[in-house]
Amino acid sequence: MYYAYRNCIEACLECMAVCNHCASSCLQERDVDKMTQCIRLDLECAAICKAAADLMSLGSPHANAICQVCADICTACAEECEKHAMDHCRHCATVCRKCAEECVSMIAA
Repeated sequence: MYYAYRNCIEACLECMAVCNHCASSCLQERDVDKMTQCIRLDLECAAICKAAADLMSLGSPHANAICQVCADICTACAEECEKHAMDHCRHCATVCRKCAEECVSMIAA
């Protein structure tokens, strides 16, 4: 079952790492108060990506459901990160969009 989900698992794990990095980088910004929504979504996205990767690697019958939620949160995180000019936010948005696409294509399969 792992092999059927491999691309999506890898996208989720990359997204988790990039979102954690983005959140940590946002905490170093001068005006952290303006970054709170970005940080919150980064943390939510990292958490759901890890959970989705875990359930897919287990071959869980709930993998499709969590991947739909993962795609939704990844999209929300990307939209928020796109509002910011920092390189870490821009990179995070790109990776989140890729992860959302992988999750949606996995659900459709």
